[in-house]
Amino acid sequence: MPWKLLWRNLLGHPIRSLLTVLSVMVAVFLVSVLHAVVSGLDRTLDAAASNRLLVQSAVSLFVELPLGYQQKLATVPGVEAICKWQWFGGRYEQDKGGFFAQFGIDPETFLTSYPEISVVDGSYANFQQTRTACMVGSELADKYDWKVGQTVPISGTIFQRTDGKPWEFTIAAIYTSSSAAVDKQTLWFHFDFLRESVEQGGATGPLGVGVYMLRIKPGSDPVTVQRTVDEMFENGPQRVQTTTEAEFNRQFISMLGDVPSMLKLVGGAVLFAIFFAVLNTMLMAARERTRDLGVLKALGFTDGAAASLLLGESMLVCTLGALLAGGLAMLIETPMAAATASFIPGFGFDGTTLWLGAGIALGTGLLSGLLPAWRAARLTTISALREVV
Repeated sequence: MPWKLLWRNLLGHPIRSLLTVLSVMVAVFLVSVLHAVVSGLDRTLDAAASNRLLVQSAVSLFVELPLGYQQKLATVPGVEAICKWQWFGGRYEQDKGGFFAQFGIDPETFLTSYPEISVVDGSYANFQQTRTACMVGSELADKYDWKVGQTVPISGTIFQRTDGKPWEFTIAAIYTSSSAAVDKQTLWFHFDFLRESVEQGGATGPLGVGVYMLRIKPGSDPVTVQRTVDEMFENGPQRVQTTTEAEFNRQFISMLGDVPSMLKLVGGAVLFAIFFAVLNTMLMAARERTRDLGVLKALGFTDGAAASLLLGESMLVCTLGALLAGGLAMLIETPMAAATASFIPGFGFDGTTLWLGAGIALGTGLLSGLLPAWRAARLTTISALREVV
């Protein structure tokens, strides 16, 4: 196939070719993003620990459990440690539009229950000993340029101070995580500080615990512990639902709906749209070049060479679009990962995602070019030269 002729055909209509390439780029990039989201969700679920169970209300995740449940949970055989989790839901005072997760936890049992977390700046001991201290993720600290010792004002939404002022937490430690199951954009603070503020009238909000995290002893069966806990509170006062960490994360994601199926449906629709767009472009190109193909055949070009020109042009257009999409994906991977870290810590454009995008582009180019190529191969010299375009 004469490559010079192929490029000349492609540049014969530069605006149309450019728009088609950009259309392929946008479609491949969108499909790659959707695949990266689904893969990120899978990696987040796969990274969940097998020795951690989450106990929540059987009614809803937003219904608090009584504080007295902790003593009963401690008597369950196989439970090694308990850590309370309470969603805070505040807003950073210096960035009204910014949102990140904040949880009240038990510092005494939190770090030992999450060995994938390591402190990279500051001291966990200071965090544990200081009532108003907090620990923040490294990505969150980088986003707001926070340093150890800095005070972070958080406006309460669920829990509001009665004096109308924001909550103030002093950064005692900055952490990182080696697992996709734990993101690096969360602020952790003392649950007891929140509880005491509500109990003493310094703040308003629900009394209780959102979730109890149970760390299971080595050798114990999580399924047995799970069943024992559910049966213990079967008659109330608040029924519970005990799940593995992976299942808890899956339920949290499912609150947004069936995200993977929805994304796959959108991706399929995008593929159909771009296929017909490229096919329409190639059919137009084939019709416009009918007389040119006749001349080429009169000069001795074979039917296969004539067909390969149109098929090659279709493949070239889609390949250029795929390369641009891959470059764009690599360019914005870091900011996209940071933007989705709170919900999809495992987001990223891995090799599988990039190869999928390339395969989609090449497949689209091949299928879109087959019909014009087949028509070009069947075209006789006489009929081509007689064609009126």
